Amino acid sequence: MGELVIGIIGGSGLGERLADAFGASLDAVEIDTPFGRPSGAILSGELLGTRVAILGRHGAGHTLNPSAVPYRANIFALKTLGVTHLIASGATGSLRENIHPGEIVLVDQFIDRTAGRERTFFEHAAVHVEFAEPVCPIMRRWLADAAGREGLHCHDGGTYVCMEGPAFSTRAESEMHRTWGGDLIGMTALPEAKLAREAEMAYALIGLPTDYDCWRPAPEGVARESLLGEIIGNLSKASEASVRLIRAALSDVSALRAAPSAAHEALALAIWSDKSRIDAGEIERLAPLWGRYFL
Repeated sequence: MGELVIGIIGGSGLGERLADAFGASLDAVEIDTPFGRPSGAILSGELLGTRVAILGRHGAGHTLNPSAVPYRANIFALKTLGVTHLIASGATGSLRENIHPGEIVLVDQFIDRTAGRERTFFEHAAVHVEFAEPVCPIMRRWLADAAGREGLHCHDGGTYVCMEGPAFSTRAESEMHRTWGGDLIGMTALPEAKLAREAEMAYALIGLPTDYDCWRPAPEGVARESLLGEIIGNLSKASEASVRLIRAALSDVSALRAAPSAAHEALALAIWSDKSRIDAGEIERLAPLWGRYFL
């Protein structure tokens, strides 16, 4: 695996909040990729002695809607910076009564309901990564242990339904997602998690529920402005808990150093094309991802 480098993807301002929490100074790095520019500058440096690379998923001022996020550019840029483990966080709706807004959920499974998003780096070769376990179990245990040390209310495991958006679900859709076994509903985890696997990064997702989605009717007589204020408050509460969790996790990364993730060898058996027939320019273009398999 080489040097441990932890990437962090989250909402607008996450990098600044983490830097403030650690009292650290991070450098802004601009990167071009074969898939265009990432959502914004990547904050790079060290937190508690571990190299990190932090990226705001929606860009400065939260101007990128979920369908417009340059997922391939984001993951490729982090890969070029040497990221080996990726922590993602994102706001969600809760599909379960026992998952309360303002808490945090360590997601372990996904249901993909997106459409029209670019889902792979490998457009000119047949590359099929395994994705039965989309979240690295080593990372999830590492985060769960950190949550325990920090005394955070954390749900260890949950299925994230990723919808296209940007409109929210109908009530019928929300009820359907519940019958499918969904625990959270969001718009950003995919194809992000799939691309991270193709980039051989271990991946973990911190879900931040802000409300109960529309399956649970809002209380009668409550103004929409009040409901929005409550959602924003829940997001702030969950985001602060997320920062505390990441800080606690980074205070001890020995579990990540001790056990390599299966994701770090994701391409070993995944390249089904005859390598001699893959265009040399394509091999070079994607060298940070699969170059070592063509030596």
